[in-house]
Amino acid sequence: MIDRRLVSHVNWAFLGCALLLMGLGVLNLYSASALRVEGGLALDPYYRKQLIWGGIGLCVMLATMLFDYRHLKSLAWPFFIFSVLLLACVPFFGKTIYGAQRWIGFGFFNLQPSEIAKISVLLLGAKLLAKISDKLDWLVLFKVMLVGIVPAVLIVKQPDLGSGLTVILLLGGMVIYKGVETKILKGVLIVGPLLLPFSWFFLHGYQKQRILTFLNPGRDPLGAGYHIIQSQIAIGSGGFWGKGFLEGTQSQLSFLPEKHTDFAFAVFGEEWGFVGALLLLVLFCMFLYQIVLTSQEAKDQFGSLLCAGVFFYFFLQILINMGMVLGLMPVVGIPLPFISYGGSASVVNFCLIGLVANVSMRRFVFKK
Repeated sequence: MIDRRLVSHVNWAFLGCALLLMGLGVLNLYSASALRVEGGLALDPYYRKQLIWGGIGLCVMLATMLFDYRHLKSLAWPFFIFSVLLLACVPFFGKTIYGAQRWIGFGFFNLQPSEIAKISVLLLGAKLLAKISDKLDWLVLFKVMLVGIVPAVLIVKQPDLGSGLTVILLLGGMVIYKGVETKILKGVLIVGPLLLPFSWFFLHGYQKQRILTFLNPGRDPLGAGYHIIQSQIAIGSGGFWGKGFLEGTQSQLSFLPEKHTDFAFAVFGEEWGFVGALLLLVLFCMFLYQIVLTSQEAKDQFGSLLCAGVFFYFFLQILINMGMVLGLMPVVGIPLPFISYGGSASVVNFCLIGLVANVSMRRFVFKK
């Protein structure tokens, strides 16, 4: 049982933002599941599945809040090794969906090991960085980044470039939050852009196509550029106030592809317009701000770094998904937290919310 004093320290504003985002996501998925037919509307079961996964996620969140988060230090290495082994099993036992082998089937549900890997990198990264008292030098930085590089390589081979980048950027954000030597930061800022063009030779054909399409969507409007063009049409047609709930033509007439996953934000923008999209962005900012406050109020380095990692996890996904839906970034297959459909992702999202709430509840435990 949780001590009543801990319950009194729960960040209810943070949990309220998360629950409101979940509710908006289910409502948006209900509309994204709708298809206009001659007899009215036909509904796919995505929103029902999301409700079930959301309920499971809430149970996981509550379970994550029950114990002292400091106990996770002893589990960081075993959990990391377990997640790497799961990723290594994907090429042999993985299930192929939409041409990518990213899931392991367990009968009634499909597990996406890359989502588990994100949590394991977060925990182990926080544990290693919490032990370091000074700013990171080159050797220590390399050792820490290996924690992200190993699972990222396995994830990119699936192929899943978006999740692989998320793992590296998540850990990189934690490193910057911890602090690195100035010469290292300057070196990365100079050398990174110079090496970036060489990554072209390591990309799959469809990934190169996505970058070329991002630069010029009109080069293949009925092929690679179709997603971006239809997404921009949907958001643009929403105007200032939007067309209204269940009134989006691009989504419900099946012009907009992947409308329940990667492009769920386009459905939201078409129905609720600029005002609705802006309010959703404000809600996301309030959600992220509460994570920052919890990180600042944490009474130990491990808890503070955990919250910093969760912040970068959500921030990167929000930034990249909204950017690609608006045509400001290449399509990389990263969902919008709470708004896009996804079982494993929903459970992981609420697990991370539980971690932040855990740190918040125990922020006075170490006070002298």
